[in-house]
Amino acid sequence: MILACHNLNKAFGEHTIVCDGSFHIEDREKAALVGINGAGKSTILKMIIGEEPLDGGDVILAKGKTLGYLAQRQDLTSGNTIYEEVKSAKADIFAMEAQLRSIEQELKSLTGEDLKNRLDTYNRLQSEYEAKNGYACESEITGVLKGLGFTEDDFSKQTDTLSGGQKTRVSLGKLLLTSPDILLLDEPTNHLDLSSIAWLETYLLNYSGAVLIVSHDRYFLNRVVTKVIEVDQAHIRMYMGNYKAYAAKKQQIRDARLKEYMNQQREIKHQQAVIEKLRSFNREKSIKRAESREKMLDRITPVEKPVESVREMHFSLEPSCISGSDVLTVEHLSKRFDSQQLFQDISFEIHRGEHVAIIGDNGTGKTTLLKIINQVVSADEGSFTLGSKVKIGYYDQEHHVLHDEKTIFDEISDDYPSLTHTQIRNTLAAFQFTGEEVFKQIRTLSGGEKGRVSLAKLMLSEANFLILDEPTNHLDITSKEILEEALNNYSGTVLYVSHDRYFINQTCSRILELVNQTFVNYIGNYDYYLEKKEELTRAYASAPAVSAGIAPSESSSDNQTESKLSWQEQKEQQAKERKRKNDLKKTEEEIAKLEERNTVIDEELTKEEIYSNSIECQKLSTERAENEEKLEALYERWEELAEDV
Repeated sequence: MILACHNLNKAFGEHTIVCDGSFHIEDREKAALVGINGAGKSTILKMIIGEEPLDGGDVILAKGKTLGYLAQRQDLTSGNTIYEEVKSAKADIFAMEAQLRSIEQELKSLTGEDLKNRLDTYNRLQSEYEAKNGYACESEITGVLKGLGFTEDDFSKQTDTLSGGQKTRVSLGKLLLTSPDILLLDEPTNHLDLSSIAWLETYLLNYSGAVLIVSHDRYFLNRVVTKVIEVDQAHIRMYMGNYKAYAAKKQQIRDARLKEYMNQQREIKHQQAVIEKLRSFNREKSIKRAESREKMLDRITPVEKPVESVREMHFSLEPSCISGSDVLTVEHLSKRFDSQQLFQDISFEIHRGEHVAIIGDNGTGKTTLLKIINQVVSADEGSFTLGSKVKIGYYDQEHHVLHDEKTIFDEISDDYPSLTHTQIRNTLAAFQFTGEEVFKQIRTLSGGEKGRVSLAKLMLSEANFLILDEPTNHLDITSKEILEEALNNYSGTVLYVSHDRYFINQTCSRILELVNQTFVNYIGNYDYYLEKKEELTRAYASAPAVSAGIAPSESSSDNQTESKLSWQEQKEQQAKERKRKNDLKKTEEEIAKLEERNTVIDEELTKEEIYSNSIECQKLSTERAENEEKLEALYERWEELAEDV
């Protein structure tokens, strides 16, 4: 065991962060610390490193072990370049190298015993240098920087000129190169593009030390961690497995507790009814029997009803009108900034009902493209056309749609003057703004709070074409799931940029990857993209200069038929696939409903008042037999649909 936290206690005023919380991390273990926003995850990390005092409990780091910490925000003021800053993590190795070079110069002028002693020192230092992988040190630094999305042209940039996200990446690179025995990482995937996140996953999976990660990136957690530590309402619980296993186990435990609670409540009500009936007989024996049952009831330890999952937001998206079939047509669009060409001569179409995700490395022009469509910036060449009755709702990750000088309440009321005071209050309450909070100025809000205000405005817009730039940034996992549900139930069209692979997988039906200044088109979700990425990128976007427009969604000769499909045929295929999935879901729901009814019937048939009543018994038995017959047909139908899907 490398780290143990015993009976941690921490509160800020009346707000309890953790109460008697305990967990441990083993050597080389990769663990996640999860919970809703405000649960206290970052505070717990600060308690571990000693930055935040404990109200009670102990944090024990194994003797001789080192600890490294990455905070969400970094302030690099050293005046170093990016390369110099990250290189400082290996200062001991470079000092050793300088000492070796110095001794090499001395050896030229030494003889006899002095030469022998100096050679002994040189050989000892060289062995230590080799053991610390000194000869590969510079390659390791370059590899980490490139893995985190920096180009060699970036290496000479001054750290004090960098954005907050770039500073975090520099600090992460520096921390990884120090190789502590346990890494504490607070939202390490923020500000990383998809390629950098994939690189970090591989790096951490192969990391020789232990890792404790705070992250809302479910795809990342599924790939990296083998233990999940949950902070929920000031309590800490540990679950073995990745995030998916944790979510399933948590639901399983909650279902079991709810079943136990419901069974106990049924038993209590039953006993109370029997007691009441016995007392109504008003005879000595029946009253004694009633009292005996009352004593038995008093000895029952009540089972607490499981708390419902915390829902941070409550909203749905509904378009005010249906747009035409052609929602967006982009033709020969190009954009460059100074000497950097972002994209060139791209053309594509988006049709009603599509959910399209734009992905690509940082700096390729994804956000710029959304800004062009929203007329925030202009294109250098080309044009775009919106279809009939298209009404755009825009979510901007920089929140330029918000006004710093306004309050949250005014931000809504000024844009939607027809809403009453109560309607505005109710809308904001759905996004967790209550009481005096609604009068906070926009400029004082955190990134997550601004995101919630922007989502509230998006909900009220009743747009039929949503354009979203990194909509899951600053949202916790629960809020992401609510947004996913809202988008999946949305009947309009969606175009969004995101680095959240889990979110993309759950909500998109098509992916446009911006690579080498053009688009590669994938008709499918993120899993499909991973399957086809290498093949299609090699075929359509491998060269620096590529042909105009959007690359097809298949490449090899075996797939020529599919690549030549007309737009209508592709749409028909997608519609059939959605229908099969919907039919499968409905079939599963019908099966669950009938199985649940059969369980109820089985319970009823064990009751004396039922099995002693031949008419009622026959009625229930007939219903159960009919249900079994229906289930048999549904099982066959489910197998057919599952095979198709």
